[in-house]
Order: sequence, then C-alpha cells, then structure tokens
Amino acid sequence: MKAKGKMQKARIAIALCLSIIVGSLSASAQSDGSEQNKTGTPGTFAIVGARIVTVTGAVIENGTILIRDGKIAAIGTNVSVPSGAERIDGKGLSVYPGMIDAATNMGLTEIGQGANATVDISEVGTMNANARAIKGINPHTSHINVTRVNGITTVLSHPTGGLISGQSAIINLNGATQDEMAVVADNALVINFPRVATGGGFGGFAFAQQAAAPDVNAAVRRRDEQVEELKKIFRDAEAYLKAREARQKDPSLPLVGIDLKMEAMAPYVRGQRPVLLPVQRERDIRAAVKFAEDMKVKAIIVGGQDAWKVADDLKRNNIAVIYTNIYSLPVQMDDPYDYLFEVPSKLQQAGVKFAISTGNDGSESRDLPYHAGLAGAYGLSKEEALKSVTIYPAEILGIADRMGSLEVGKVANVVVTDGDLLDPRTNVKYVFINGRKLPLTSRHTQLFDSFKDRK
Repeated sequence: MKAKGKMQKARIAIALCLSIIVGSLSASAQSDGSEQNKTGTPGTFAIVGARIVTVTGAVIENGTILIRDGKIAAIGTNVSVPSGAERIDGKGLSVYPGMIDAATNMGLTEIGQGANATVDISEVGTMNANARAIKGINPHTSHINVTRVNGITTVLSHPTGGLISGQSAIINLNGATQDEMAVVADNALVINFPRVATGGGFGGFAFAQQAAAPDVNAAVRRRDEQVEELKKIFRDAEAYLKAREARQKDPSLPLVGIDLKMEAMAPYVRGQRPVLLPVQRERDIRAAVKFAEDMKVKAIIVGGQDAWKVADDLKRNNIAVIYTNIYSLPVQMDDPYDYLFEVPSKLQQAGVKFAISTGNDGSESRDLPYHAGLAGAYGLSKEEALKSVTIYPAEILGIADRMGSLEVGKVANVVVTDGDLLDPRTNVKYVFINGRKLPLTSRHTQLFDSFKDRK
C-alpha cells in the first residue's frame, strides 16, 4: 500500500510539472504569436508640420505628407487634409522613406547555432535554382519587429549554399503570410561564386609563420574549374530552353521533359533578372565581372571589400555593388582601421552604383542606419549615406518605382523620427508599411518594459 501511495504521489507531481511546462510554453507561444501578428492599422493619415526628407528632391520644411490607400497621396506645404484623416503632429519631427537592407537572410534563420529546426537557409546539392526564399520565410520571426521599429521597412532575403543557391525575395517587414509580405517574390538568382581559397588565419589575418606558403596557382586553377562548371550550367539551361521552345513550335521534334531547375534559370540566363554574386577580394571580383561579361548576365556584386579596386570594370559593365562590410574587420594586418569604412565613398567617387547592407541573417539588420552613418563619417556625404540605404538599394533591386523615396504614388513605407535617421541617438516615433501604422513594439521593448522599474 505504501508503494502504491508513493507511486500515486509521483504521478501527481509529474502531472503538475507537465501542466506547468505546457502552460508556460502555451503562454510563451501565445505572447510571441500576438506580438509577431501585430500588422498595424490601415487608414488615412496626415503627418502635419514636419520636416520631410524626400531623398530624391528638396527637403520640405514644415510640410505635410498624406497617406491614403497604402500610398503616398500628397506631399508638400499646401496639402489639404481630408476629413476623417488621422492627424499626426509633426512639429519637431522628420519624415523619411523606410530603409532597405538589400542583402539579408531575414526570416530564413531564427537561432543559427543550437536550434537547427529554426534554420531554413540552404538546400542540399550544387544546383538549386528552383529553391525560392519566399517559400521558406517565416513571417512571424522575432527579427522582423526588432528591425522595423528602427526604420527598416524592406529587405532582400536570400538563400545560401551550393553553387547556385536559389532565388532571393524582396519583402516588406509586415504581413501575416509570405504573399502579404512579398514585394518581388523571385527577385534574383544567388550564385555562390567560386573564389580563390588558400586557407586563412584568424579574424581575417594570415599567419604565414605558422603555416607553409599556400599554392596560389593551384587555388586559382580550382576556382577556374568551378567557374567552368557554373558556365556549363548556364549553357545547358539555355540549350534546354531553346529545345523546349523549338518543340512548342514544331511538335515533330523530340519531346524534352520538364526540368524545374532549368525552368527556373530562364529569366537569369537571358538577363531579364539579376544574379547576385557574393565576392570580396579583388581577384574574385574580377573573375565575377568576367563571368558576367562572358555569359551576358545582369550581375550585382554582394560583399565587395575590394570593389573599389575594380571600379573601372564595374562601371563599364554597369555592375552595382551591395556593400556588406562596414562592421567587418580589416583584411590585412597592415590595413588601417577605417579601411572598410571608406569603401562606399571610394565607390561613389568612381561612379559605381552601390548600396550599403548589413549582410546579416536578420538578428542585426536593425543596425542598418548605423552602417550607413559610419560610411557617412568616413567620406560619404550625409545625403549620399542616406541614399545608400533608401533610393540606391531600390534602384539596384529594380523597385525604385515603388519605394526608396517620398514621392506621390509610391508605396507608403514611411518613417517618422525625432532626429537624423542615421544617428544612434534618434528615436523612431512612427512607422508605416504599405500605409499601415505599425505598433513600435518588439521583444526588445517588451524586455525593457518588464525590467525598467526594477531596483
């Protein structure tokens, strides 16, 4: 009887523990879900008496911007505010277009180390042109809220891995589904472009005294062999597409079965959409430019530590750079500390189209304004620094007709601040995405509210 009683007590204790755990998990899930599904309120909004930084035009002092039906309906000093519009007093505030982070993995990874089930960033195999980032994006990732409350309203999210990683997506940081978030569902093909790899040291520095000198010639040969493999994929895709088209015109020709990977290559092989080429060093960037020339593709360099050294080739081929190295360490031991801070200004002086990106998986995309601010302190003008995270990425990604500046008819991705958008001391007061006024809450604000009064 005593053993039976002990067993019953143990069962009760286990049941109580399980109920507590399940209850806490349910509460946590409910909290997270409600937080991430706060998609804002629609309506007609008039921000009155504010300083309006249009980016592509003159700054409007003491102006009004009218948001209606998800678009910018009017902007200027003599805007008539319709009845029923929500008036926002803009005195002492500045209005900017939402910032665009043009190279992230937003929504594809949550906890990169230690929680594999939250990572959906790559597929197995070498060639995954049919892999679409938009289908893997988690609309409820906690990274979205902590990013958009800092004034970033749009990002490009791309896969990684293999030789051809898949297709990137441009998304707005608002929406309960991938379709609601999508600006361009399939924007660019990500090619993990082969590079000359000779091994390396720690933190970007090579310690020659600890290892034998690398065989650079062998590394170049390996890189060139991989580039030839990549070119063969493009040629095979073009041959496949021509064979399919010929069969449609002449049914007597041999039937060519559908290959989803080759079908996905069509707009990229034919230069209708861009390919993203993540490369950093001068010799690899030159190889990427040569590949773009040979295959006649529309290329964009991502990374670009040494892009300024290849400026003439980039400019001649109209290849833009999405620069992701503001927070990176200098590459060589004798590089000055500000070596990577100055690259955007060098690209601008050389006439190369560029944008600044965090290149982050999503957790630190919120720092985008500070990346641009650093570049603005090391050679870029304040105006160019702002453009590097607004209109320039919009132009490079092909969405400048919809966003990147404050103009009538563009999507109302609008940020209202109490100071310079790129200054860490500035507070964001309002954020609108697709004309919806969003709550300025995130896990960070929840934690702050929970602990601010503790002593």
